[in-house]
Amino acid sequence: MMIRTARRMDAEVIAAQNRALAKETENVILKPETIRAGVNALLSDKSKGFYLVAEENGSIVGQLMITVEWSDWRNKPVWWVQSVYVQKEWRKKSVFTKLLNHASLLAHKQDVAFLRLYAHKTNRSAHQVYEKTGWEEEPYLLYHRSLEKSAKKKRKETKKK
Repeated sequence: MMIRTARRMDAEVIAAQNRALAKETENVILKPETIRAGVNALLSDKSKGFYLVAEENGSIVGQLMITVEWSDWRNKPVWWVQSVYVQKEWRKKSVFTKLLNHASLLAHKQDVAFLRLYAHKTNRSAHQVYEKTGWEEEPYLLYHRSLEKSAKKKRKETKKK
């Protein structure tokens, strides 16, 4: 098995695996054109991050995405591991471990402070894999604020006036 940085020609497979990931872990259906555009945007702009893929016999069997956060507390980058997916028939065959080890090696070479990731709270199988591979639970809660909803609400309020 070879672990490598994804290329533009990998976009369709990565997008398909991201759609499978969203459906499997959160029962979310992603629009193919949106996820394809998002994958292509990252593959076209290294400042956004990069994907690592696990390839066996010319086929991508797993992936993970790295995005970068700057830590002013550490004066170093923190890498977020995201969009982790291993095809069902390749699970429990160390694909994620190999992807993670490769990411860790790259991070060490680039003086990254540490790796972080998040998983949906109901995705127990992911939690088990992460703990088995040395990840520790953080003492933080993760929040988000949808800017799309805020923009839609403001447009409605503006139309009422």
